[in-house]
Amino acid sequence: MKHLLIATCTSALLMGAAAGAETLRYATSGDIYGLDPHSAASSFTNAFHHHIYEPLVRYSGDLKIEPALATSWETLEPTRFRYYLREGVTFHDGSAFTADDVVASLNRARHPLSPLRGNLPGVKEVVKIDDYTVDIIRDTPSPLLNNFLTNMYIMDSGWMETNGASDPVDATKGEEGYASSHANGTGPFKVVSRRPDAETLLEVNTAWWDEPVHNLTRIVHTPIASDATRVAALLSGEVDLIEPAPLQDANRIEATPGVRMLQNAGLRTIMFGFQRGEKLLGAAEGPNPLNDLRVRQALDMAINMEAIRDRIMRGKSRNAGTLIAPEVPGFNEALNTRVSFDEAGAKALLTEAGYPDGFSMNLSCPNDAYVNGEAVCQAVAAMFAKIGVDAQLSSQIRSIHFERAMKGETDMFMMGWATLPMLDGFSVISAMLHTADGSFGTWNFGGYNNARVDELTNLIDVELNEEARRAMMAEAFGIAKDEVAFIPLHQQPLSWAARDGVEVVQAPDDLQRLWLARVNP
Repeated sequence: MKHLLIATCTSALLMGAAAGAETLRYATSGDIYGLDPHSAASSFTNAFHHHIYEPLVRYSGDLKIEPALATSWETLEPTRFRYYLREGVTFHDGSAFTADDVVASLNRARHPLSPLRGNLPGVKEVVKIDDYTVDIIRDTPSPLLNNFLTNMYIMDSGWMETNGASDPVDATKGEEGYASSHANGTGPFKVVSRRPDAETLLEVNTAWWDEPVHNLTRIVHTPIASDATRVAALLSGEVDLIEPAPLQDANRIEATPGVRMLQNAGLRTIMFGFQRGEKLLGAAEGPNPLNDLRVRQALDMAINMEAIRDRIMRGKSRNAGTLIAPEVPGFNEALNTRVSFDEAGAKALLTEAGYPDGFSMNLSCPNDAYVNGEAVCQAVAAMFAKIGVDAQLSSQIRSIHFERAMKGETDMFMMGWATLPMLDGFSVISAMLHTADGSFGTWNFGGYNNARVDELTNLIDVELNEEARRAMMAEAFGIAKDEVAFIPLHQQPLSWAARDGVEVVQAPDDLQRLWLARVNP
């Protein structure tokens, strides 16, 4: 598959040999939210959990659904799905994996307190048939149940009960429980130690049921927020793999013997969202200008994405006019044209809306979540200033940024979405465009609301005809575009860097699958 990229050994001299040839030292811009696999709707956190815990079905390196803890499945009725479980699997503490664990885990993941509850929409009941057979019963048919299940990790029911961890916590709100700092999965690696924001150490699970592709004995994960420090750690041999690798350092990395860049097209669309409360947080008085379509159109028009692509993203990003990437089912090329950059037109729209002198608002961005995300926000704030909008920029780590956005503590906020885990346009429609209600709208922080989009969401959820599904998704995305529900910016590039001798699969979802990695002498 053209999206897969492997770093191979081009030098006989390996840096950092003291760490051991089978230890992979992995540095990222931020840390995971914790070890609880049902505590955060964060792609990076969930991907890291996949090394410890496992779902019933998983994505392969080329993003095809394949068996994991379930060996096969079938549809018994339009709303009843049967999964046959893998026998002989054990958790890291030696406990046997059975249907009881599946029932308890899926119920935990769809608990009202779980941020992942939106990944199991319409599930009414999970029923144990026997020790190795489970039925999932939905309110309605579903074309995407397996896609959703790739992100639903199975925990040991007995371990949860013993340790008071039967209910999930919301780590994005700062909540913690026993499972936040302890883990017991069936996955290819098990937790040795964890120091939040410092280091998480995993070791190989020698009793893993699958036949390993990797040759790793340990994974050492270190969060390094500073781009410069992260690159320096790679170039000095302190780490073997970094993510992301700053685009501005690509030439320097490529010119350094023993290391190389890993770049490819990605699925994650970066965008801005709006809070739709009655008043702005960043202004002293008056109604919220962001509730006026003309204001949102003006802000969109004021952003020069060509300049951002060429100068900040080094030509590696792909400008976006709609909320999903071209590779994602539901994409419609007719919606993918961005509004033309036009400062004069933006000022005219603000004047028409009653803001000839502009207004003040706050703009929140994470500084450790996206490729050059903070630099993009700085550029956009400067562009807004040229049309009279004073965007008071606040940059912080991802956990604080998203906590603020969820609580409505910012007027405008940056976010990125890669349609995970379902790899389908319905991911955006159900999580971001539907009114926040139950399992839908779980990432609709700004309060966007459109009755027709809500209606379409419910129809798409149960439609089994793919042509009809895609037509309805195109309609929903068209409404969102017309109403400027969000401002899509670009699909950010995949940008990693590794030392020679490290082989990793770089799939377009930008998630590490280190059970497919190798460290070679």
